[in-house]
Amino acid sequence: MTFFNTEITWFLDVYILLILGYAILIMSSYLALAYISTKELRRYLKRNSFVDYDVLLTSEFAPKLSLIAPAYNEGLTIEENVKSLLSLNYNNYQVIVVNDGSKDNSMEILTKTYDLVLTDLEFHPKIETKKIRGIYTSRNAALKKLIVVDKENGGKADALNVGLNIAQNPYVVCIDVDCILDKDSLLKLAKPFLESYGKRIIATGGVVRIANQCIIKNGRLVEVNVPDVMLSRIQVLEYLRAFLLGRMAWGKLDGLLLISGAFGAFDKEIAILSGGYSTKTVGEDMELIVRMRRYMLDNKLPYSVSYIPDPLCWTEAPEDFKIFKKQRSRWMRGTIETLSIHRRMFLNPKYKLLGMLSVPYWTLFEFLAPAIEFIGLVITAVFIVFGLLNWHFFFLLLLFVYTFAVLFSVIALYSEEKTYHKYPKQADFFKLLMAAFIEPFYFHPLTVYAALIGYKEKMMGTKGWGEMTRKGFTKK
Repeated sequence: MTFFNTEITWFLDVYILLILGYAILIMSSYLALAYISTKELRRYLKRNSFVDYDVLLTSEFAPKLSLIAPAYNEGLTIEENVKSLLSLNYNNYQVIVVNDGSKDNSMEILTKTYDLVLTDLEFHPKIETKKIRGIYTSRNAALKKLIVVDKENGGKADALNVGLNIAQNPYVVCIDVDCILDKDSLLKLAKPFLESYGKRIIATGGVVRIANQCIIKNGRLVEVNVPDVMLSRIQVLEYLRAFLLGRMAWGKLDGLLLISGAFGAFDKEIAILSGGYSTKTVGEDMELIVRMRRYMLDNKLPYSVSYIPDPLCWTEAPEDFKIFKKQRSRWMRGTIETLSIHRRMFLNPKYKLLGMLSVPYWTLFEFLAPAIEFIGLVITAVFIVFGLLNWHFFFLLLLFVYTFAVLFSVIALYSEEKTYHKYPKQADFFKLLMAAFIEPFYFHPLTVYAALIGYKEKMMGTKGWGEMTRKGFTKK
């Protein structure tokens, strides 16, 4: 019995040390990234405070862009979204809306709103895709930059590949059609391509914000509001942490593994040479960036991936847990698939910072974190049942983790207030502050549960995105 008790005590000590060590490691990494992000954000704002984007707007050297917007059952928002895309402050760009076999009235709305007619547009496909039913342009001369492609359903990646095949410009901007862009988004997104010296910029991305309860007028966001629904309100904080305190640092380190599929610009030539978007994963945005970076490193070509901290894109976040669960389980499946496809990069010095830091970080803190947390909860429950839990230590650890989670959200909120200040109403600030205190008990368990569903779906061989019903934007 003494030996048995000794074994239990040893196991308890090891378990506590592992949990504490993992918590300290992940918190330290978050703080390090936040520190780097804060310094780089200040530097970026100072460097760009006197930039006159009107010069770029009229410059003959401004990069020519092709916007690719895949659409599937987006009837509720597609009219406003396309208006937004067509009214951006930029000269050298075209808009390619790819209707991916929608089952709703998306194509009818586009045809009626923009007076579309079938056209014979010559292009030379370099990536194999599902069959194209027709390519349409508008009879309205003012809408000459708009191209609408109607195709058989093949998924988002397949629709984006159609856009890559048809795009007539050297740079492509891939965007979710349910997004609303800031009027100067393209000007800011194109700037890194002009500023590159020595290294080829193969991709650049910007900050994505939550548009729920924001007021949209003629495709423009005219009033920013904090969401009424707590689920989407907490996602505002989540996006602030991810973009302002996370990706800003990875951009500085040139170790970004992900540019949001909601809004990102790519060098079309490198994207096609890398094989285009993969239809074998639901995380096609992350997988393409990793593959493009791997292509450049394998071929020993100097390159960089840029990041813009400006809030350039506004998207609708899930307000219903059922939709939220589908989104987050899909994100986890995409992460697993990307890390699996590129597993040779893990701790491989050939891939420099990407292989030695970025991929291990994503593996340990993005892929494995929900599983580690779930296992910890199960072991803790077993300890409670057998009366082995040190309640004093347990509550101290719980308080420590909770305090850190709240403080980190407050840091993100403070960074937003001191930089872009997109939520000027005092009431909105306090709503977000209160959400920071609620999140660890409400939102975090939901994300862990959704991630576990993602593990299960991956093991069961689940494919595809699933239906993502949208509420639609608030119009004025």
